[in-house]
Amino acid sequence: MSQSVVSLKNVTIYQENKSILSDVNLEVKHGEFLYIIGKTGSGKSSLMKTLYADMPLTEGKGTIVDFDLVTLKEDDIPFLRRKIGIVFQDFKLLPDRTVNDNMLFVLKATGWTDNGEMESKIEEVLNKVGMGEFGRKMPHQLSGGEQQRVAIARALLNDPELILADEPTGNLDPQTSAEVLEVLKKINSIGKTVIMATHDYALLMKFPSKTLKCEDAKIFEVIQQRNS
Repeated sequence: MSQSVVSLKNVTIYQENKSILSDVNLEVKHGEFLYIIGKTGSGKSSLMKTLYADMPLTEGKGTIVDFDLVTLKEDDIPFLRRKIGIVFQDFKLLPDRTVNDNMLFVLKATGWTDNGEMESKIEEVLNKVGMGEFGRKMPHQLSGGEQQRVAIARALLNDPELILADEPTGNLDPQTSAEVLEVLKKINSIGKTVIMATHDYALLMKFPSKTLKCEDAKIFEVIQQRNS
């Protein structure tokens, strides 16, 4: 396994044949917590979609969890996504089934078959995000923050090397956002790499970490001012 969990070299990211980000050079090491910030339309989500292979990489070199993004075939994408966990802004929980059944759906879709192992894994990930008592609830019975915790638990099911969180607090109030960030930081503290796209600068001040900014079609590191 390579030292870097993500490596992009001289990458240009296109959206509908228009260059969104150019000359992207990025190395993310195992165990890092990285913010990607920038205004709406600055390329944050396009970068994230490129990383989880929702958009093809056509210019430059790129690897993620030892998959080559340039030569990646359609058939390889499910295997890539088993090694990464994705957390979206709008939770993407299936509304017609319980929390436990949402988890079961993912496990079965990714090749799990043993009922006892699946039950044990679901319990483990829900406990990690403080949602162990909520397995029989339907998504509509949960608050936004609780739904996002479940979404984070779902992202942990296949023990991924990397969590990609695309605006995970975008639909949440400030206090709930901070609670979700604490969950992601806790997951990072046990060795998971986390890349989080956000425009919530208050969170960056409260939970400082390495930060890259998308602006004027470029991405660059910004140095945060820490309170003394």
